[in-house]
Amino acid sequence: MKNTDSNRWRTIDVVIASVIAVAFGVIFWAWNTVWSVTESAFAFFPPAQTLLYGVWLMPAVLGGLIIRKPGASIYTELVAAIISALLGNAWGATVIPQGLLQGLGAELAFAALRYRSFRLPAALLAGALTGLSAAIFDFFAWNSETALWSYRIPYALLTVVSGAVLAGLGSWALVRALAPTGVLDRFGAGRDRALI
Repeated sequence: MKNTDSNRWRTIDVVIASVIAVAFGVIFWAWNTVWSVTESAFAFFPPAQTLLYGVWLMPAVLGGLIIRKPGASIYTELVAAIISALLGNAWGATVIPQGLLQGLGAELAFAALRYRSFRLPAALLAGALTGLSAAIFDFFAWNSETALWSYRIPYALLTVVSGAVLAGLGSWALVRALAPTGVLDRFGAGRDRALI
C-alpha cells in the first residue's frame, strides 16, 4: 500500500516515538539484568545467548512500523539507548553509538521498501537487518578477540534470528494487537488494520 502521509514529522509522531523510546529505555534497563543472570545458562555455547538480543532491537522496528516515516527507526532506537545509558548499564555510553547503528539497520529495511510496506515481511526484514547491524557493531566493540568461526559467525547468525523473531515478529504482533484498540488511529498502522 502506498504511504499517503508526508515524510514530514508531526508533533504526535515525535511524541509517540519518544514514548516508545523512553518505555524501551526502561525495558532495556531491566533486560540488562536478564542478560546478566542468564549468562551461565548459555555457558555450553555462549553465542546462543544472543537469542535474547532481539528485545534490545525492538524500538527500531516498532518505531518504524508505527511512525512510518524516514528516521523513525533511528530516532526510537537511539533515544532508547540514551535512556538506557542514563539509567546505568554494564556497557556505559557505548550503547549510544550501538543504538544508532541498530536503528540504522531497521531504517535501511524500511527505506529499501520506500516506506510503503509495513506488513509482516517488512517487519521481519527490519528485525533481521537490525540484528545484523547489532552483530557488526559487536564484532568490533565486544567480540574482536573471539574466534571468528566458533564464536563471531554463530553470534551474528543468532543475533539476526533474534532480531527477526523478537524485534520483527514481536513488534509486528504488538502493532497488530494495539491497532484494534484505536490508540494508533492517528497513524497508518491504525488505519491499515486489515493489512498489518
